[in-house]
Amino acid sequence: MIEEHADVIVLGGGGSGLAAASEAAKAGAKVILLEKNAKLGGSTAWAVGSVSATGTSHQRRVGITDDTPDAHFEDLGKFAGEMECFDNLALRRILVDNAPAMFDWLQSNGLVFMGPALELPHRHPRMHNVVPGSRAYPYHLGRLCRRLGVDIRTSTRAVAFCMENRRVAGVETIDPDGETRYFRARRAVVLTSGDFSGGHDLKRRYVSEIVSRTDPVNVTATGDGHDMALAIGATVLNGNLAHGPLMRFIPPTSPSWITRVPPYTIVARLATFAMRHLPQAVIRPILMSFVTTALSPDPGLFGAGAVLVNARGERFTNELDKPAAALVTQPEGRGYIVLDGTLAKRFTAWPNFISTAPNVAHAYLADYRRNRRDVYHEANSLPAMAKQLGMDASMLVTALTAGDRAGRRPTPPFVVLGPVKSYVVMTEGGLKVDDRHAVIGEDGNPIAGLFAAGSAGQGGLLLYGHGHHLGWAFVSGLRAGRHAAEYPAATSS
Repeated sequence: MIEEHADVIVLGGGGSGLAAASEAAKAGAKVILLEKNAKLGGSTAWAVGSVSATGTSHQRRVGITDDTPDAHFEDLGKFAGEMECFDNLALRRILVDNAPAMFDWLQSNGLVFMGPALELPHRHPRMHNVVPGSRAYPYHLGRLCRRLGVDIRTSTRAVAFCMENRRVAGVETIDPDGETRYFRARRAVVLTSGDFSGGHDLKRRYVSEIVSRTDPVNVTATGDGHDMALAIGATVLNGNLAHGPLMRFIPPTSPSWITRVPPYTIVARLATFAMRHLPQAVIRPILMSFVTTALSPDPGLFGAGAVLVNARGERFTNELDKPAAALVTQPEGRGYIVLDGTLAKRFTAWPNFISTAPNVAHAYLADYRRNRRDVYHEANSLPAMAKQLGMDASMLVTALTAGDRAGRRPTPPFVVLGPVKSYVVMTEGGLKVDDRHAVIGEDGNPIAGLFAAGSAGQGGLLLYGHGHHLGWAFVSGLRAGRHAAEYPAATSS
């Protein structure tokens, strides 16, 4: 077995891992970062990209001078609502108190943001959206890590922690050539492996059977780190909480041009200038390239009377009663949203929209017709629509005229949006950690030599509302990396 050494080993190259690795290296530690995928980014690169913080330069620029971490702390509790009793208030305090400095740190390393935008129940606008997109995080933070001397190894999968004298001494991995390689940590290991939205067994164990059968947004978020930590006595808090099943339009077969915009600082600054100063007639088509990509259809569609059918054209559920969960059990897990001509006319202007990115823009039928011809379908009759989509014509007609729709006379032209699928966006269950981000074992004591950050180290913290998951990834990553670098070195065996 090949063996290598470092002061700190970081497992995972998403936002929390890059923050942890850079901070440990800044503190003088020799750091090796291991990422199982071929590229850095993890779930951070899949995110909308927003970060919520108080006391930022963006807030001051628009005249918000009285926002505080204390107010942020209170408002986070409002997001949780009845679930607040399950929240980790100590970690919430860490998040809000450190978010302002974290945001400054991101900007100092080349990240550019628009905002702030208001999302209720925040009392002030706090949501800052990264420009041009979330891929900017691994790009800039990866560059930071390399400047600081972090040894980044991609396509290297961790499989188990190695224990010596009841301390995590290192990690066993499989390298790109399929060889077993052991990385020994003189000080500590930081686990930043993300959530388990793609881990079927963990979802079945902690959430439900239907969630275990639901595809994740990030297929590589398989909960490897959770499994490794559970094997040495760690515990998971709030494992039953998941964001999903949630219905979304399938992503385009070819990436939008907006995803290919380079995340360079100068490009981002030019984009923010354009967003602030160019006419909406110019900016809106650009925004639509994002808002129509792979977002959720608004529930208002079904409230207004749209019908959900499967790939055969069969209506299979009550659209107002958890349709996303019902969709998981359908053939190929795919569905289509059907509107007749009368209903379609309503979804051409505010307040009836098809999808939205919070505080960015709303997309209407015309936007989908223009930007997503792969999911927009139109026909003058239901049999013609069925032929176009390979459905059973009698099933499709029945879907719009039988049951609770008996007696209705649907009017042409008919519009179908889809396919849609249900996804698990993320899971909330994280390892139990203390206020230094050390992983806590079943006996209530820290597992020596092991820290966790981001979703892996969420520790019971509830992160509802946009911008809090990424905020926690960076705040906890920075802190865990610093504590790992300061952890007492192991004595030689």
